[in-house]
Amino acid sequence: MACMKLGSKSDVFQLEGQSWVCTTGLPSDVCVEVGETSFHLHKFPLLSRSKFLERIIHEQSDNVVSLHDLPGGAGSFLLVAKFCYDVKFELTPANAVSLRCAAERLQMTEDYGQGNLVSQTAAFLEQVLSSWECTVQALETCEASLPVSEELGIITSCIDSLAAKACEDDRGGCWPHRAHQSPASNGTCSASEPCSPVRDWWHDGVAVLSLPIFKMLIGAVSNKGMAPARIGGALMVYAKRHLPLRGRSRSGSFCEREHELAHSLSEEEQGTLVEEIAEMLPSQKGVTPTGFVLKLLEIAMMLDASPGCREMLERRVGAQLDQATLHDLLIPNTVPSEETIYDVECVQRIVDHFLDTVGDEEYEGGEEQSVEGFDLPPIMSVVSNLLDGYLAEVANDANLKLDDFVLLAATLPDYARSLDDGIYHAIDIYLKV
Repeated sequence: MACMKLGSKSDVFQLEGQSWVCTTGLPSDVCVEVGETSFHLHKFPLLSRSKFLERIIHEQSDNVVSLHDLPGGAGSFLLVAKFCYDVKFELTPANAVSLRCAAERLQMTEDYGQGNLVSQTAAFLEQVLSSWECTVQALETCEASLPVSEELGIITSCIDSLAAKACEDDRGGCWPHRAHQSPASNGTCSASEPCSPVRDWWHDGVAVLSLPIFKMLIGAVSNKGMAPARIGGALMVYAKRHLPLRGRSRSGSFCEREHELAHSLSEEEQGTLVEEIAEMLPSQKGVTPTGFVLKLLEIAMMLDASPGCREMLERRVGAQLDQATLHDLLIPNTVPSEETIYDVECVQRIVDHFLDTVGDEEYEGGEEQSVEGFDLPPIMSVVSNLLDGYLAEVANDANLKLDDFVLLAATLPDYARSLDDGIYHAIDIYLKV
């Protein structure tokens, strides 16, 4: 079901400049203005279908009606006019919402003719909800018809329909890649087996939605108990479609943007999007890859997002620093006044957050310690190797201050390094530079 055919007569509307003229042969006796477009029509077909137009036409002495705030604008009113004249046109998921809202505003109810536009569009939208693709199409158009589409419950109905379908267990399944996730886990995470985001069949489809409506959908699937890994996957797909998540070369220079669609958003809109996605990220460790969170953090710095957003992302990275890579941590310095290539102070804060997460008690070799189900010694070993690699990389920067290098090098406790080769190598590079 992709469309519904309405009307039985041939088209009688002709566009002349910015005016639609009804070519029935009878002179027009009413002019309806919608934005910059005018419609030269006849009173009777309009009065017989719309209570609102009946009232307002009778009130106007000059036979000119202004409908500048009509949902859907001139495009919707053209279809309204065709409906009133019984001219053939197709009701589709792309025009049904605006036409439903316009019909509501014009009070085109059953009191003004059986099978009037309110009932026709409402019935069609009920059918739309049975199809995932059609529901997404309809939902895309809802924002242009606010607040009427919200008042009529169209947005809520579409969101509920999509959420129910996305949460179904057996609907063609998820795409094959489910890294670090056991078949029996059903998308849930355990402390001993962190999850990676799941790429579901529905993620790309909803990435076209506006941010406010996408947030409503994420809230709906979360309320229905969807696994955090699946929600995290949806957020990653959405962010990659709308944000300039650029890759970096080994030297730290930026590569081409992954998605040209990011160009359609202003920097202010991108900054807002980063902050909103940061708020929606699942809190469970490992559900959202550290590399992705670091990319969000980098964009947040580039766009001067709120300090709270940046701190939140730094804390998230710190909580799962053992899952980061050296390339992930090489965050270019975005402060013009700073001369260093990489943002060493940011990494310092991330390491401090990591230590806050694992605690500052010194590990004694014979004790068994764990952090949320993970063995502390292996975690410390991974992070120390990562940090030593980072120090060796940034040590090549002649503008790196000694105090910053020493502070970062001495941040981890003594027991964190089983071998000191890495830190000595970094010191050697720094001294030579």
